[in-house]
This record gives sequence, structure tokens and C-alpha cells, in this order.
Amino acid sequence: MPDIAQHLADEVCAAASGKTPLAILGAGSRHFLGRPAAGNPLHVSGHGGIVEYEPRELVITARAGTPLAEIETELAAAGQMLAFEPPRFAEASTLGGVIASGLSGPRRAYCGAVRDFVLGCRIINGKGEILRFGGQVMKNVAGYDVSRLMVGAYGTLGVLLDVSLKVLPKPAASLTLVREYPAEQALQRMRELAGKPLPIDASCYLDGMLYLRLSGRPEAVEAARRRLGGELLEDDAAFWRRLRDLQLPFFAGGQSLWRLSLPAACPLLSLNGSWLMEWGGAQRWLKTDVDARAVRDAAAQAGGHAMLFRGEERVDTFHPLPAGLLALHRNLKLAFDPYGIFNPGRIYPEL
Repeated sequence: MPDIAQHLADEVCAAASGKTPLAILGAGSRHFLGRPAAGNPLHVSGHGGIVEYEPRELVITARAGTPLAEIETELAAAGQMLAFEPPRFAEASTLGGVIASGLSGPRRAYCGAVRDFVLGCRIINGKGEILRFGGQVMKNVAGYDVSRLMVGAYGTLGVLLDVSLKVLPKPAASLTLVREYPAEQALQRMRELAGKPLPIDASCYLDGMLYLRLSGRPEAVEAARRRLGGELLEDDAAFWRRLRDLQLPFFAGGQSLWRLSLPAACPLLSLNGSWLMEWGGAQRWLKTDVDARAVRDAAAQAGGHAMLFRGEERVDTFHPLPAGLLALHRNLKLAFDPYGIFNPGRIYPEL
């Protein structure tokens, strides 16, 4: 098998010598997010395959071009899972896209985000050097956990080669309860339940209905079901999968689609449109015709930020950064990619 990693490193080294921008291209399942990256294409999807999997150690290491479906199938055979429920958006979705975008699914608020499960990685920096950070155990380094900087960087800091992730056992039992609530009461209910010892690992409020997923030991799930009440949702796995991948009817249509990250205790925002709330109220999806500035101002005033998933091309995907935070991002970019060749402009024009 050819050394694809070294071939990619040679391509990066050649680009660095001429300060030629590179657009890192994987399976393309997340190219709708952010700005189109300018530069010569650097195809990385051929660098795939599971490198090592130790079910007893709850750790898997795979190359960035490995299809997410392949990883999840391997884990499922051992009764394990990626606890942060990464969205696929397309069947071709790869591990590299999962890490680069940093997006998590319905379980995120209860089990942790993508970066919480990254143990280590191997990358190519902007000089064409192959570097390794972290390892395959939870406590392996002192100082900065550099591998987690790659999460949500959209390829602007380096080319991902391999990633090691902590995995978790699948719950022995799982069910979803549905109950009707007004929106404000649903938010209050989610806040109340967050402070109680209940096996809730996903929540969603949509069209006047509050959905709560319970997972864990069968006896704990059954006890929580009796305590909470509500109707059982049939084929609930399909509901959460469609929510994860933005395939519910709510996400269809031509209106702009916003993802607002807010404090869970934040009350309803006075923005016209259709709402879907999850993560105990901390993540809220908005379909609206309201202009981008109004949406972002409302999110900022509430202590959060807004990301545009679908809308007018002239509106940037990501929430504008304060000057100090933008300066920090520039310094990180300079450290990993001194010639600015990786995905220039992918997240912000200045990066």
C-alpha cells in the first residue's frame, strides 16, 4: 500500500515552498458550511482505514478519510459507539470531516462534545512536517492539548491524517417519551430535569411537543419512564437520527436556517420564525426571513452566537469574532500554518 501520508506531506511541502494555497478536499459532506476555500485541491479522502481498535480499552484510531459509517459499524459489532453522535449529512461523511467541523448530535449536552473524546491525532503542518499530538489514553501529556485544536478548525491549521477517539458502550436500554408543552414551559421543564439524577441523554422541543430520550440500565430507564410520564415514541431511533442529520421536515424549505448556541437558561428570543430546541435549550434552530444582523445581535445579547447553516451566500456562516479572539486565532494559524496555505478564508477572511 503506498504511503499516502508521505505523498500528502510532499504535496504540502511543495505548496509551502511556493506559498501556494491549498483547498483540502475530503468526501465533501460539509462543504456547504463556511466559505469556499481558495487554492489548489488537496485530495485526502484516499487516506482511509481503521488503524487500531481496542474494545477493552474503549479507544479507536482511524485515518481521516475513513467513512464514518465504517467506524460506526465496527464499533456496533462490539456494542460500542461514538457518544457524541456526529452528524453525517451524507453517507460519504468521513472521520476527518467530523473532526474538522466539530459538530455533535443530540447526546452532546449530556455526554460531551467531539473535542471531549479526541485523545490524539497525527497531522501535516504548513511546512509539510508530519506531527503527532496526544496519544491513545485519557491522560498522556502535560501542557496544551494540541490535538483538540483541530476540532472545528475546518482544515485551517493542518491536514488531518489519523485521529484517536475514546468510545463508550452502547446503553443496554433506550426509549423516548413525548409530552405536549407550551414553549416556555418546555424550556423550564428541560432546565428542571437537567439537575436531577435521571438517565436523560437527549432532548428536543418541536411543534409543541417535548421529546426526552432515556438511556442506560433497563431498571433505571423504566423507573425514569414511570416518574416522568408521557407517551412512548415508536421508532424513536429514526427520529433522533433524522434530527442528528437535519432530515426532519422542520429543516426543509427555502428560509434561512440558523443554529444558535445559547445559555440553556436563556428565555425564548423575540425573533420571528420557526424554532426547534435541543440540548436542554442550549442549541436552538431557527428558520426565518429575519436578516442576519438581527439574528446575530439577538444571540450575542443573550450571551451566545449564531451560525448560518443555510441562507444567502453573501452572509458568512460563522459568527464574527471579537478583536482579541480573532488575534488569538491568527496567532494559532501562524504557528501551525506560517505561510497561510491551508484553506485560506474557509472560516473567516482573515484566516
